[in-house]
Amino acid sequence: MTAKNWEAIAAKKREDLSSSIPEEWRIPSDLLPPADQDDVTGFPERSGWFTPEELTITGQTAAELLPRLASGELTSETVTRAFCKRAAAAHQLVNCLSETCFARALATAKELDAHLSRTGEPVGPLHGLPVSLKDNFNLAGLDSTVGFASHVGDPALRESVLADVLRGAGAVFYVKTSVPTAMMIAETVNNVTGRTVSPRNRRLTSGGSSGGESALLAFRGSPLGVGTDIGGSLRIPAACTGIFTLRPSFGRFPTLRCRSGMPGQEAVQSVNGPLARTLADLALFSSTVVGARPWRLDPRCLPIPWRAVSLPPKLRVAVMWDDGVALPTPPVTRALRQAVAKLEAAGHEVAAWSSADQAAGLALLGRMFVADGGRAIRRELDRTGEPLHPEMHMYGEGAARELGAYEYWQLHLDRQEYQKRYLDRWLEAGIDAILCPTTPYSSVENGKFKHVGYTGVYNVLDYACISFPTGITVDKSLDVALGDSYKPLSDLDKEIQSEYNPEAVHGMPINLQLVAQRLEEEKCVEMCKVVLDVLS
Repeated sequence: MTAKNWEAIAAKKREDLSSSIPEEWRIPSDLLPPADQDDVTGFPERSGWFTPEELTITGQTAAELLPRLASGELTSETVTRAFCKRAAAAHQLVNCLSETCFARALATAKELDAHLSRTGEPVGPLHGLPVSLKDNFNLAGLDSTVGFASHVGDPALRESVLADVLRGAGAVFYVKTSVPTAMMIAETVNNVTGRTVSPRNRRLTSGGSSGGESALLAFRGSPLGVGTDIGGSLRIPAACTGIFTLRPSFGRFPTLRCRSGMPGQEAVQSVNGPLARTLADLALFSSTVVGARPWRLDPRCLPIPWRAVSLPPKLRVAVMWDDGVALPTPPVTRALRQAVAKLEAAGHEVAAWSSADQAAGLALLGRMFVADGGRAIRRELDRTGEPLHPEMHMYGEGAARELGAYEYWQLHLDRQEYQKRYLDRWLEAGIDAILCPTTPYSSVENGKFKHVGYTGVYNVLDYACISFPTGITVDKSLDVALGDSYKPLSDLDKEIQSEYNPEAVHGMPINLQLVAQRLEEEKCVEMCKVVLDVLS
């Protein structure tokens, strides 16, 4: 690798990625939607390019497909081929893939079909199901660039432990999905493969850093995806595209042998989690992974089985209307009000949750992210002369000071004190969950995502969280911008509210966030079922 050659590396990578799509899955030029068509989610149905069988298969959820795969009613080869084609189409329309391994996937699918035919038994609970993976999950022979030009042409030799677990359960890997540089931007944009956009509206972001996954899921190019979250990287993209995700506490799902944008940074732990179109598919993924006893493969996994949960007849939910830093934009506030009203009408107890500690948690997160003075990220960029994205200005030379070991230890003590203070408040309030925004936005125009406070604080606390679609969509006639009389909570809030454009996000789904205590993933799922039932 020679210095200052990032542009040539990136161009070659994009060319190779495009060439990996077989001719049969390249959208005919006369069928391509016009460049100014915002919503492309209906392209497969409207284009006539997909067969009825392909549309039926890719329209189903993981939970719907798996019984048909296990019984042999559907072959894995047929299902895999359908999702390969739809993923290829998604990439051509929203630029959501980082790697493809279509031939390998079809070979795996054929082997699984042969096994079922020979034995009459599925390989495991995910038998024959295509599963998409975020770019940082290592698959042997494929790059894991995490958005750096310096990692192009450096294929993994070993697989991530979670990939091993999923493959053992019968999953078929067929694509890896795009991420921002170092996976440290709340949108998905990097200098290698460019920007990923939302298939619901290509003027809007798919979020980050698992934005390739969210775009692919929203386009129905995957029945089940896996991403990561260190400051909101699962929950933000889920919210931007109107899908489900579970951010687990560290130790529930394996993380060993995944590539990091900041290797060795463990003041706030990155976690792996599922993205899906239904809550049932999140639970399916979770019980499958935990049921494989991953603590026997990853020494940092906790030996906790997936547990049955009994909820109280009525939940006690605390509502955080804002985080004291940035008010949610009008559609998110409206969705939160409707959810609270319906919870109260159903007899659940609702209390207010003060945002008093949120700014301190966000400040802690920021200190953790730049404790090395930005050296790890700049080192990778410097290897090829790759420029720093404007969104990553905090990692620039001189933007942050590298902490010494003693100062770093003090940061850990500050984190511990913060976690204790938040826990004491939670227990004193006697609540089951916090209901709050996932982000200030329903979604937002590309390049305008500015605040991760609603998610990042719960990474510092390591709480279990679900971002879920409410079934409510933005209505530009109802969700008008705040007037001049509004007094912003901060300069950031002023900027967010001034940029809010109801016309741009009209019709977009609105997600909220449900927060449970640390290691309460099962309870979080069950409580989300209650909330969804109330909202429906």
